[in-house]
Amino acid sequence: MDPRGKWNDKYKERLNELMVPAPNTRLKNLIPYLKGGTALDLACGLGGNSLFLAQLNYKVDAVDVSDVAVQFLQTLAENRKLSIQPRQCDLTDITALNYRNNSYDMVIITYYLDRTLFPLVKALIKENGYFFMETYYLSTSTENQTVSDQYKLQSGELLNEFKDWNILFYEENQLDGRQTIFCKKV
Repeated sequence: MDPRGKWNDKYKERLNELMVPAPNTRLKNLIPYLKGGTALDLACGLGGNSLFLAQLNYKVDAVDVSDVAVQFLQTLAENRKLSIQPRQCDLTDITALNYRNNSYDMVIITYYLDRTLFPLVKALIKENGYFFMETYYLSTSTENQTVSDQYKLQSGELLNEFKDWNILFYEENQLDGRQTIFCKKV
């Protein structure tokens, strides 16, 4: 099955169980830094983070491979009169994004890993803008997870990738097998 079909199926299943998607817990803890502006939510899924940011006065561009997720988020944004522009796009085709450099105050990626996006993310964020990412990483407690190791970060990988940025929050949670970074472009 192609990625779009796979994710469409997953989101259809999740929509049967879900009313409103929740934002990432660690992102919610960063409210003092979140002052509004422009944001890009890559691999936005059902849009919990996009909705959260739009409520904090961000104009959000939200991108996902699933047209089911994009349509759901479009409907929620319209019903709530939030500034969110959902777009269906396969993130493995970076050229399809067609965004201008230095155009976002914040970029978010949660539970999606494509290392080829890192240079793009760095170029898209304005000076003094923020990057938030959380995804799986290789830890001893996650060896039996169903997520392939190719989609997991190495220990310290995000710290190394963004070493020339101002790291405001970083965590490797061994138990959950997740790595989280929040950093500022300087």
